[in-house]
Amino acid sequence: MQNLSQLKKQQVGLRLPKYIIDEIDELTKQFSLNRTDIVVEAIKSYLADQKAKMFYESFDMSCKELKAIIKGDLPETTLRELIDEIETGNNS
Repeated sequence: MQNLSQLKKQQVGLRLPKYIIDEIDELTKQFSLNRTDIVVEAIKSYLADQKAKMFYESFDMSCKELKAIIKGDLPETTLRELIDEIETGNNS
């Protein structure tokens, strides 16, 4: 859920290919929406897809690292060692 300050709108100018505008206009007629509603929903959908993609890529990488640790290909690191490494900036 968004708070009121996040719902504040700001005007943005876009240049889109004519065929996309034509498709948006068809949807506006078909669903009784306006261009802004369609563009906002499209952008929200794109952002959600990108966030999910980043999450799953990160999850996949973590699984591969865990598998490598279990197989003995990577050294096992304790949480304390990891925190110390992050705090000191030493990645070696």
